[in-house]
Amino acid sequence: MTAQTAPNAHFPKLFEPLQIGGMTLDNRLVMGSMHTGLEDRVWDTPKLAAYYAERARGGVGLIITGGFAPSRTGLLSPFAGKLTNNADMLRHREFTKAVHAENGKIALQIIHAGRYGYTPLKVAAGSEPSPIHPFKHLQMTEQIIKHVIRSFGESAKLARRAGYDAIEIMGGEGYLINQFLCPHTNDRTDKWGGSTENRQRFLIEIIKDIRRKVPRDFPIILRQSVADFVKNGQTFDEIALLAKRAEELGVDAINTDIGWHEAQVPTIVTSVPRGAFVKFTERLRDVVDIPLIASNRINTPEFAEEILQNGKVDAISMARPLLADPDFANKAQDGRSDEINTCIG
Repeated sequence: MTAQTAPNAHFPKLFEPLQIGGMTLDNRLVMGSMHTGLEDRVWDTPKLAAYYAERARGGVGLIITGGFAPSRTGLLSPFAGKLTNNADMLRHREFTKAVHAENGKIALQIIHAGRYGYTPLKVAAGSEPSPIHPFKHLQMTEQIIKHVIRSFGESAKLARRAGYDAIEIMGGEGYLINQFLCPHTNDRTDKWGGSTENRQRFLIEIIKDIRRKVPRDFPIILRQSVADFVKNGQTFDEIALLAKRAEELGVDAINTDIGWHEAQVPTIVTSVPRGAFVKFTERLRDVVDIPLIASNRINTPEFAEEILQNGKVDAISMARPLLADPDFANKAQDGRSDEINTCIG
């Protein structure tokens, strides 16, 4: 898809270009991160490349990959997808080449599972065990913390070499970074726990390390939890403070995230009203100037356009709607939204 020279007749805001750091998107439709299972095995590389290429061909402005770990301690499951060395990097080049051949853009999501890992090697911030995965985790020492921080930076550097257009730091949904941010899972008494400043230190140091290792025009997107929906979660004041600090440190956009996997509040199923959580994203508009990306239960171009027209959100992240119909964007752009195979959650 080429950049629009005139407003789209059907959805002018949705198909308006958007600048994120040094990257220009042709439109404001982002394919959110989904783990398909194809990320985890080398022999599935051609399938995953074809999957991404089809969505790029379908016209989406930016594709965000399923989560890839920056270290073995962060694997989602044994032998899960990662980006930790040159061999991994060569595999990831297959994904970026496939997307760029279709004139698309793709960002790597870097995720550390923390206590959500389905492996016996997992590590986490505090002592609280995972209620949804077996295996007892190892509470992180200072040495492990610093290693993981560096691993995020190294993974980002490898992502750029692999041809990715940007990276996304997974800071929500109860994964490791979110585990540091919340008293719910962070009961540490050292400089990495306790006060708001201490609990935010881990993510702050990750952002700093990534920024040291990639050029300033290489975009960093932060997937930030703006509503944890768990006991002893972050306050909005803490969330706002973190967003502002992230912007100051060189994060180029915030892709908002809602809820933990263990939260009792449903966030993506059919019973959740469309756009039920957009207001959480909009609250950050008074805090930061970088682009804000809204997500969760936004599944039609009409509703996406309505949200964007309000002027508080800059892009829309859709995940499963792009599974249901990889040509979602092209159909909307051409005024054929009635032909979209709509995701019903």
